[in-house]
Amino acid sequence: MKLKSTILLCTAALVVTAASGCNLFRKSKKPKENPAIASQLEADFQQRWVDHRVAELVAGGTEAATARPQAEREFAERFPHLLQRKK
Repeated sequence: MKLKSTILLCTAALVVTAASGCNLFRKSKKPKENPAIASQLEADFQQRWVDHRVAELVAGGTEAATARPQAEREFAERFPHLLQRKK
């Protein structure tokens, strides 16, 4: 009799747990990445990289008018995968 009541109690606990929507064994979904955040981050990176490179070129003796186009060309050569996403 004790064995039957133990089995009945365990079965009842299992049914109640399963029916209550317990998420103990369910894998949680990962939040979707917002593409706007990634593109904004890439744009900020490009701006900072180009500004830093312009400062290096000007410090090295290049004229400011030619330093920015040169830095933008170097960025395009070094990080072509970032520019392809914008198209």
